[in-house]
Amino acid sequence: MTETTKITDFKALVAFRGRIAFLPFGRAALALTWLYHGLWLKLLGGSSHQAAVIAAAPGLGGTAGYLVLLVLGVVETALAVWVITGYRPRLAAAFQTVLLLAMNAGGLLWGRLHIADPAGMVIQNLVFLALVWSAAETQRQTRVV
Repeated sequence: MTETTKITDFKALVAFRGRIAFLPFGRAALALTWLYHGLWLKLLGGSSHQAAVIAAAPGLGGTAGYLVLLVLGVVETALAVWVITGYRPRLAAAFQTVLLLAMNAGGLLWGRLHIADPAGMVIQNLVFLALVWSAAETQRQTRVV
């Protein structure tokens, strides 16, 4: 084994260990975010803002809006469990992306008046999705066969 090979192998090992170290923290951050939004804000009523954004959509006032809020809360809470387990990370990332894009589009289209900082929301969610896909790809790359 040459000195160059040893250095290359060492760099690869450090990069691999860095990806492994990132996984639990990245997944935990994602899962906590979904848990906060799903369980606290929607299911436990931690924010009336969430209900107001949903109620602004056509046909989602009153009971219908409350039911949609509960369903979204359950979906987001379940998503927290899915993310923390690491099961099918790319499928989980795709699901998170579609859900977040749909919720953002609906919020911006109908509930914009109830969103304090629409541009900030979009930027934060783009950063969130970058972490979603980074965690999914890191897990895929570190899978040992």
